[in-house]
Amino acid sequence: MDFTGHEGWLLGYIIGLIVVLVVVALVVPILVLAWRIGTQAGRILEGLQQAEVNTAGLAGLNQTIESALAIIDGLKRGRARLGG
Repeated sequence: MDFTGHEGWLLGYIIGLIVVLVVVALVVPILVLAWRIGTQAGRILEGLQQAEVNTAGLAGLNQTIESALAIIDGLKRGRARLGG
């Protein structure tokens, strides 16, 4: 191509190409990181769901504590009646 008399256009094309290459160089790593985060988020979600299943029994912990305290109180009363 002959850019005689149109050096400004040539310079503009070169600067534009450089800008596009810089943008691509910055955006590609961001997209790669986003993909990695997305895959890790799926594994994290699975782990959290398993933790929810594993700790579901803790919902009845307060009732168990209340029952244990009632038993302890009864044992203390029994010990007191027996003179201990």
